[in-house]
Amino acid sequence: DSKLNREVDLSKVIDRPEAGEGTNYLIVGSDSRAGMSAEEKKKLHTGSAEGKRTDSMMILHVGGNGDTLVSLPRDSNVTIPSYKGSDSGKLYEGTGRQTKLNAAYAEDGPELLVRTVEANTGLHIDHYVEIGFAGFANIVDSVGGVEIDIPQDIKDSKSGADFKKGKQTLNGQDALAFVRTRYALAGSDLDRTKNQQKFLSALANQVATPGTILNPFKLYPTMGAGLDSLTVDKDMSLWDLASMFWAMKGVSGGDGTSMNMPISGSTGGNLVWDKAKVKTLVDELNNDQKVTVAGD
Repeated sequence: DSKLNREVDLSKVIDRPEAGEGTNYLIVGSDSRAGMSAEEKKKLHTGSAEGKRTDSMMILHVGGNGDTLVSLPRDSNVTIPSYKGSDSGKLYEGTGRQTKLNAAYAEDGPELLVRTVEANTGLHIDHYVEIGFAGFANIVDSVGGVEIDIPQDIKDSKSGADFKKGKQTLNGQDALAFVRTRYALAGSDLDRTKNQQKFLSALANQVATPGTILNPFKLYPTMGAGLDSLTVDKDMSLWDLASMFWAMKGVSGGDGTSMNMPISGSTGGNLVWDKAKVKTLVDELNNDQKVTVAGD
């Protein structure tokens, strides 16, 4: 419990939607290189850029009617709303400015990302979970790698991915390359989010087994491998975190739904959400109903 970095203060987020039924987690994979040596950066193909950007974003809805995992493409076209600066406390009025979703995080971190997701969806985010590059690789290595069926040959010099099609076990370094691959895929961001969901479900399936959960000699090294690079909100408990992992296992086991945010087109290279479908999706999640909407 003491290893969790509870750094995100959701009480700084203004004009929040009413909380609906169930629990909504915003799960973020960031390109944080915190605590990584030069050798690790080279090995993991992360580069050395300063600051942090979001490489992947998902909403996980945990409820009584099957759990739902919705990927938010980082190129999603969103409006930046009015918000309070997370450090300054100063109010920045919304001007209707439209930009990519991951720009919100780059501008003012997790609090503005949550504010932007809430303002553009109408969905209340209960918990925030972020993991950096090194933590992701460490978790995969701690479970001895993850078996996954790779749908096509992939070669991408930017992420370091070099895979042949078919079933294989990926170590932490390979897994990171696989979920970050973008340029080798025809559909870029939407195909990449599908790969990320596929990998996370395989990881959850492998970790959330009685053999790991009930065996402290396996559980603590697995949890500990990633916890020190997890950043969460101030109200996050280990119970909440466990609930999140079980729900992800449920989604991957076919009891829930895994999807991309519904897209209707693009503008200036950004993906435009399908307003009608997003409204239906949010209504269903808020009322904890079975999701009927499909995303690409």
